[in-house]
Amino acid sequence: MTDLHDLCRFPTRPITRGTYIPMLTLYLKSGIPATYTVEEAELFEQGIEDPVDLPSTTTPLHILMENVPVPAQSSLEEIETVSAMIDELFQWGAGWCHIDTKERTPACILVERGLKDSVYFTQMVEAGVRAELLLRKVGEHDMEFIDDIEMDFDPEMVEQTESDEAEKKEVNEKEEEEERAELADDPANNQETYLKTKLEYTDNALVTEKNRDGVMMDWESQLMQAGADSMASGTIDEDGSVDLEYVCLNIGFGMGIIDTMVEKHAVKPAKHYICEAHPDVLAKMRADGWFEMPNVVVLSGRWQEALPKLLEEGITFNGIYYDTYSEHYEDMLDLFDFVVGLLKPHGVFSFFNGLGGDRIVSYEVYKKVVELDLNNYGLAVTFTEMDAPKETLVESQQKMAADKAAEGESAWEGIKRAYWVCPVYYHPEAKFA
Repeated sequence: MTDLHDLCRFPTRPITRGTYIPMLTLYLKSGIPATYTVEEAELFEQGIEDPVDLPSTTTPLHILMENVPVPAQSSLEEIETVSAMIDELFQWGAGWCHIDTKERTPACILVERGLKDSVYFTQMVEAGVRAELLLRKVGEHDMEFIDDIEMDFDPEMVEQTESDEAEKKEVNEKEEEEERAELADDPANNQETYLKTKLEYTDNALVTEKNRDGVMMDWESQLMQAGADSMASGTIDEDGSVDLEYVCLNIGFGMGIIDTMVEKHAVKPAKHYICEAHPDVLAKMRADGWFEMPNVVVLSGRWQEALPKLLEEGITFNGIYYDTYSEHYEDMLDLFDFVVGLLKPHGVFSFFNGLGGDRIVSYEVYKKVVELDLNNYGLAVTFTEMDAPKETLVESQQKMAADKAAEGESAWEGIKRAYWVCPVYYHPEAKFA
């Protein structure tokens, strides 16, 4: 334990700027990293430097969030001082998404303590947005950061350092290669692998046959209904007139939940385009008669190949919905290029908003990121808050502790990984600004 960690426990009250900020800055300037963990400090005290595999990363920010007084019991100066301490830690490289022994980020600790509406949680989200945008810029320009080299150096020390760094680099490269290979074989992370993976329809889900990854599940139905309603609302122009030629596009059929809702909707589409790439899903669609429906056009294949053809044909849509599997946010950004060309002036674009849905702070971060990105495309997005289905918030029996009773039926029984844990769902609806 270092003085920095002790300071983040707020040993004295009141918490004043004149006392805490100078001390925090002093410790950081003295060389204690803002990400220096309790575990690293304990190992250092045992004579172990540069540990390879730490069991956890309990950073100063974790300690700060664990010990910060609740705003209701704090003065305005104390709140402002804690906020300034958070900013100072971020300026020195503190991480918003590091996890501790309980797999919690600093923001997760705030949520546990009932402080999600605090300024501190907002700071975590803002830091996440900044980090996300910065990482994207770094990736776009293939930037490389080079450490400064001091002019006065010991050749033997440099040689030893270079040897150590070469060894670490070799280990890191091997680990990265193994991780890339693992991700490439994971249908949840690689679409090429996913499209070759056998799927299975169960009573309440579409899953990968071997891994039991949840591709689509029936608990999503109430959220999909909001998507169907949003697409239909794209038939109404700004002056209130109704477009009688309702044309919609759904990207990703899955279990056919939203497409069935579209067909049963009070506003029935004249043309209903469905883009689906997985051969097992296409076979199910054919068996269920979707290919024979007079108003349905099935686009077999990936949207990356299908949408350019629609643009060439000059087809536009009142509503576009997107919900694919094993694609990433970078794919959504590519999709936005097509959306602005395919959407009618009064049309609506929506999607299944599961971005970061496995952690509430990540969900809040992506909510802001997607808003910024859509704005860059001239689209204004509004989010409607919906309660997430209760069964998604209950752990599956195999993940429950032996002495813990289930609080209800879990949506995740028989599913490899819960891809949704947030109590609130933000339904997106984007229109031209």
